[in-house]
Amino acid sequence: MRSPNSVLETTRVGKSGEFSYPRCIMARLGRRNTLTAVREAQPGVYLDGGPLGEILLPGRFIPRTLRIRDTIEVFVYRDSEDRLVATTETPLACVDEFACMRVKDIHERAGAFLDWGLSKDLLLPYREQRPHVEVGQKVVVKVMHDKETDRVIATALITQHFSKTKPPYVVDQEVDLLVFEESPLGFGVIVEHAHRGLIYKSNLASPLPIGTRVRGFVQEVREDGKIDLRLDKAGYERVAPLTELILQELAKAGGRLNFDDSSAPDAIRARFGTSKKAFKQALGALFKARKITFLSPGIELTPSRS
Repeated sequence: MRSPNSVLETTRVGKSGEFSYPRCIMARLGRRNTLTAVREAQPGVYLDGGPLGEILLPGRFIPRTLRIRDTIEVFVYRDSEDRLVATTETPLACVDEFACMRVKDIHERAGAFLDWGLSKDLLLPYREQRPHVEVGQKVVVKVMHDKETDRVIATALITQHFSKTKPPYVVDQEVDLLVFEESPLGFGVIVEHAHRGLIYKSNLASPLPIGTRVRGFVQEVREDGKIDLRLDKAGYERVAPLTELILQELAKAGGRLNFDDSSAPDAIRARFGTSKKAFKQALGALFKARKITFLSPGIELTPSRS
């Protein structure tokens, strides 16, 4: 019999007097799932995992408002004893997603253990490392379901796991990017957890550290499937909002700014959130429209806009 102070209570029963609830099709290992609470026990609450059976949500993760028959969003994985468990914690990445994680520990036989935002660390087996990683190192990995062990693991051999499907992106589309390598040309990025892309160094004001996650824009999708990207929108869509921002900054500064086309890229990025190339294009558009004057150094609003 449940204690009167129990967190969970059965709120409704079927016509027969027996407890009924929506059936789960099947919980997915290594992913977020919306599951139904079916019964309470000493270690926590059991959720309906469909064909996978009941899955324990330990007591420390149970919201005070949860009731039997309620649904709850959880992440499902296996604990150190191979049992399916659920958690309300949010991992840095789910199965089939990429993320940058810190190496917390090295096990002599198993491999490295990564901090992925859960109480239980994520295993990066030796066979999925090249070269081997070290404690404290940050490494870009893909989270995957190892079907041999039916466990969630990580792999650092990420180039083997990019999608081979044709990239569906269009020019100027905004996409999620994760930096995973540097080359002489630029920085290799993972596009939308699926495809490989490149941001050329010539389009950047400063380097992008490995593991940086940013939003970017598609510059071109080549015939061979290669994707070129940039951090700023191209053409008028990029320049028009930037010209308005520069005018606003000029107005706030009393009509003068100590910025022009010779300013340092880092300073431009810090103040205006854009590349030096885009900033120069915006200044050119403002000068052509006779809205600013160059002071060498600096710019000012033309008298008619002061």
